[in-house]
Amino acid sequence: MNPFKKAYCRIYQKVFYLASFFLPFQAKPVYEGDKGIAKMVERLSLRHFRRPMVVIDPVVEQTGLSAPILEALVKAKMKVASYNQVTPNPTLDGALELAYEYEKKCCDCLIAIGGGSTIDLAKAAGIAIVYPKKPLAKFKGVLKVHRRIPYFVAIPSTAGTGSEATLAAVVVDAKTKDKFQIDDPKLIPDMVLMYPHLLSQLPPKVVAATGMDALTHAVEAYIGHSNVFSTRRDALKAVTMIHASLLDFYARPSDENKAREMLFASYYAGRAFTRAYVGYVHALAHGLGGLYNVPHGYANAVLLPIVLKAYGKKAWRKLAHLADAIALTPSDYNDQEKAASFIAHIEKMNAAMGLPRQFDHLIQEGDLDLLSTRAEKEGNPLYPVPRIMSRQELKTLLKRSDVTWGVR
Repeated sequence: MNPFKKAYCRIYQKVFYLASFFLPFQAKPVYEGDKGIAKMVERLSLRHFRRPMVVIDPVVEQTGLSAPILEALVKAKMKVASYNQVTPNPTLDGALELAYEYEKKCCDCLIAIGGGSTIDLAKAAGIAIVYPKKPLAKFKGVLKVHRRIPYFVAIPSTAGTGSEATLAAVVVDAKTKDKFQIDDPKLIPDMVLMYPHLLSQLPPKVVAATGMDALTHAVEAYIGHSNVFSTRRDALKAVTMIHASLLDFYARPSDENKAREMLFASYYAGRAFTRAYVGYVHALAHGLGGLYNVPHGYANAVLLPIVLKAYGKKAWRKLAHLADAIALTPSDYNDQEKAASFIAHIEKMNAAMGLPRQFDHLIQEGDLDLLSTRAEKEGNPLYPVPRIMSRQELKTLLKRSDVTWGVR
C-alpha cells in the first residue's frame, strides 16, 4: 500500500483514539436472572414508561423462554406491543417497518429480546424513530447520530455479538446487499438484562458461531492500536472466560452456569471493541454476510485464523499475551511460537465445534473485487489494525478462505 495512505490511516486512527476519551462510554446498569427482571420492570416504572415495544426473535418467542419477562411487564400494568419480524441480517427496510409499528402503537421505549440481529434491528429502528425524514443509509459510519434514540433495554438470547454493550448497529441495504455499521455512543443500550435461561435451547451450531464471534471481538480489540486499560482488561477477561466455558457450553447448552459465563464473556468483549474497534476479520465478514447472507459468527470463525496469520509479526507480541492469559504454552516460548500456538488453538476450537477451516465454494470469483473493495473501505482508515492491508491483500485473504482456490 502507498506509504502516504498508511500514514493517513494511522493519523486518522490516532485522532479517533484521542477523541474516545471525550465520548460517553459510561457503564450502564446490568441486571441478572429473575431478580434482574424485577429490577428492570421497577426501573422502567420509575421512569414512567408504560408502553414498551418488545422486539423479539421469533425463535425465542416460539420457545416460550421469554415468558417470565413478558409476564412481568404485563403484571406491572404496561401495555406491551411486540414485533417479531426479525431476520438473521437485519435490513434497513425492516428497521423502518419496526419504527412505523412503534409510532403506530404509541410506544415509549424499546426492549429487544434476542441475538445481535434483534438488538441491532432495534437500534436502527431507534434512529429511524428520532430521524423520521432522514434515510438510514445516511448514518453509515461514525458519530452521525446526534439525537438520543428511545430508552432502550437489551436482553441477549445468544452469547456472541455483544451488541448489548456496543455503540454499533450492523444492518444490510437489501437493494445493494451492502452490510455496514452505524457507530455512535447514543446506540449503547440504557439497560441490560442477562437471563441465562433464554440460552438453554440454543442449537449447538448457534453456540459455536456466536461464541467464536465473541472471541473475535475480544481478540481484534486486544491486538489493535487503540486500546486503553479498560479495553485490554475486558478483552483479556473475555478471552479467558471463552477459553474456560465455550466448548463445555457447546456440549451442554442447557448448562445455565456456562450460559451465564458466556453471556458475560460476550458482554466484556463487546465493551472492549466498542471503544478499541475490531479489524479486517469483521470487514471481510460483513461483506460475506451482506452478499451471501452468511451468519456473522460463522464467517468470523473461519476468517479469524486466516487474518491473524496474515498480520504476521505485527501481531505476535499481543497474541503471545493472549496465549499467556490462558496458559497455552511454556513460558520459555518466544512471541512467535506463542502467537502460532494461540492461532492453532482457535483452529482446534473451531474443529471441535464442527466449524470448517474454509468456506465451501461460497465466494464467486466475480464478486471478489466488490467484496475486497467493501472490506478495504470499511477497514481503512478507521480500524486500528496491527498491519494495514490494501484491497489486493484483502482479496488474497478472501481467496485463502475458500476451497475454490485453496489455502496458499
